[in-house]
Amino acid sequence: MGTLRQRYGEACGGEGARTPNRRVLVLNRNWQAVNIVGLRRAFSLLWQDHARVINTFTGDYTVHTAPEWLEYSMASNPPPPQAEYVRTIRMHIILPKILLLREFDRLPVSEVKFNRQNVFERDNYTCQYSGRTCKVKDLTLDHVIPRERGGRTSWENIVTCSREMNAVKANRLPHEAGLRLVRKPARPKARPFVSVAAGSDVDPSWTQFLHMEKEKSAS
Repeated sequence: MGTLRQRYGEACGGEGARTPNRRVLVLNRNWQAVNIVGLRRAFSLLWQDHARVINTFTGDYTVHTAPEWLEYSMASNPPPPQAEYVRTIRMHIILPKILLLREFDRLPVSEVKFNRQNVFERDNYTCQYSGRTCKVKDLTLDHVIPRERGGRTSWENIVTCSREMNAVKANRLPHEAGLRLVRKPARPKARPFVSVAAGSDVDPSWTQFLHMEKEKSAS
């Protein structure tokens, strides 16, 4: 273990090594994404034997212990085309993209922030009065119960609306304008925290674990 600690210490920024600014996806024992960590933290989890590496370069997602990953790195000469690596005094170590925890860790969630973009996403970019899917530039937000009548600005009272239908409804209740809601507005379920934390900087090998949906084009 002393040798492993020394080598990973070098890989994490010790003398003679530079640590790239890379992120690593962390899965629990159920192969659910629970965290995104920096390279230094990833190597720390490995040499403490809290996690193993999931090999994303071979296509079969083989799981490696820390010593096995060192052996794989040493045997991969040259490294796989998609691989990045850090150079230590003694060797090159391929940077892992995904770790698998040895102990179970719960799946954290993050509350969906109330804002214009997230309302559009909740409603699938669809006008909630006409049922038509529109481009972002043709959409706006509508208070189902107008503010002048005490309507709140909340998940339960705000819907996606085309600008055309917004002008038709004006400051009236839907039935007063001869309109009906496609779906009653509600607060969306919390998203997996990791999907939120990942943002747009997602390695292709992560996507199946993040269950990420394709975003609609804003053009």
